[in-house]
Amino acid sequence: MIDKTLEDLFHETLKDIYYAERKILKSLPKMARGAQDQKLKQAFEKHRDETEGQIERLHQVFEIIGKRPRAKTCPAIDGIVEEGEEILEEFKGNPALDAGLLAAAQAIEHYEISRYGTLRTWAQQLGLKDAVTLLEQTLAEESKTDADLTKLAESAVNTAAKKKAA
Repeated sequence: MIDKTLEDLFHETLKDIYYAERKILKSLPKMARGAQDQKLKQAFEKHRDETEGQIERLHQVFEIIGKRPRAKTCPAIDGIVEEGEEILEEFKGNPALDAGLLAAAQAIEHYEISRYGTLRTWAQQLGLKDAVTLLEQTLAEESKTDADLTKLAESAVNTAAKKKAA
């Protein structure tokens, strides 16, 4: 049996979130097109732009650890994205669509927050100061996006979802 280290675990998790971010980048335009609420559309578009920057930061973290950026299939994010696509299909044209899309987006955010928090902590343990800075920046963005989505849900989207379809 080969000994695995925290460095190995960090690298594997980095490949996981790299896959997730690339998958999310592809799904955000679909979510934006499907959203009925203009503010929700804008939130998805803004997050798409942020995700591009987050992927660039991941490239930098790979460079810091001396590894080539590679993705590792992440069944968890595949499932979350698939749920969002099902909501888009099943609730199309209904008032509850935006609430469902927003919930799917928050599930994605919570996954990302979990991964980035873990990676940041491991980077600290491994003495990867530059990686810590990059991961903290992304973690802050993800946390802000989640908070913004919560405000949007509470101020408009969930109320609109209670209305009956026309």
